[in-house]
Amino acid sequence: MTHESPDAADDRLAAHLAPALALLAAVGETGHVTRAAEQLGIPQPTASRRLAALSDLVGAPLLLPSGRGIRLTRAGRTLAAASGRALGALATAAREVREEIDPASGRVVLGFLHLLGRTLVPSLIRRFRERNPGVRFSLAQGSRQDMLRALREGDIDLVFVAPMPLGDPDLAGRPLADQELVLAVPPGHRLAGRARVRAAELEGEELVTLEHGYGLRQITDDLCAAAGFEPRIAFEGQESETVRGLVAAGLGVAILPCTDPGPAALPRTGSGRAAPSWTDSGLPMLPRTGPGRDAPAAADPGSAAPNRTAPGPAVAGVVEVPLSPSLFRTIGVCWVAGERLTPAARAFRDHACAAPLDLGPGFRPPTVPGTAD
Repeated sequence: MTHESPDAADDRLAAHLAPALALLAAVGETGHVTRAAEQLGIPQPTASRRLAALSDLVGAPLLLPSGRGIRLTRAGRTLAAASGRALGALATAAREVREEIDPASGRVVLGFLHLLGRTLVPSLIRRFRERNPGVRFSLAQGSRQDMLRALREGDIDLVFVAPMPLGDPDLAGRPLADQELVLAVPPGHRLAGRARVRAAELEGEELVTLEHGYGLRQITDDLCAAAGFEPRIAFEGQESETVRGLVAAGLGVAILPCTDPGPAALPRTGSGRAAPSWTDSGLPMLPRTGPGRDAPAAADPGSAAPNRTAPGPAVAGVVEVPLSPSLFRTIGVCWVAGERLTPAARAFRDHACAAPLDLGPGFRPPTVPGTAD
């Protein structure tokens, strides 16, 4: 003979009680079986039989006669109160589901890197809500690694990350823009007056960078490795603005997104040829050679930067010096491949992919192709 554990017995009882939640809650609210039955649209004898069966299942009476009506026993009051709470939670969940599947009043859970909250995310949401004012957004920020993990686990509908996870078969994405990365130095630094700087010239410099798991850290590490040296990490942070502040305090130099409002022309290398983009592998993706295309050539680090008049402080206490050759990271929107997005999330994804982006200095149209859904 097998003996049922108390937990298993409770689960079995809850499974039997679930279909009668509305009846128990209605009886607790009205104090009458007949009124409860009318409220639920079922015959009174049916309601009485269900309540009697529940009493037998519980092993104690749930109702007692009281004048011309009934009153709940202590067991009945306990179950009726729990039924009311459970129905309230179910109603809330049903409303959330309805809102999520309604493109006019749905909800989008959006993840993005901290720095993308300055221009990209606000501009896209503002334009989208001009046509879809009923759609709500839940915003999550974190490292590239954390955002992609949350996406895979279903906690987030869409993420904006850089670099894009091009080698991940479980994720699909579309590039939105290439963003230039520059060397940020304090004004008195030996490289502050340079028009351009080669990565190899950073050997021996104390670097301020983001922690492992952030895309910008991956790019910095790979840039140094490609130049043939191990970076000297002086400080690690979790936000680009913190890194920029440490640079301004003279505590090191950093590879950071460009904020210098220079001319809007597409950045070029010192030779005048198109600059490479930085791919998910961390290596520069050079423009293809062939008829009508030139292979990229190294820029003269001492030459003037064609896309800006001169390096200068974009933020107080920080000078931004372009790298040679120019360095870009691709920002894109990603989602789980093959998974059906809610109408609201799908509409926002399509909006992000189609909307013309005016993100300010340091951006250009993307050069990395998207991945199939």
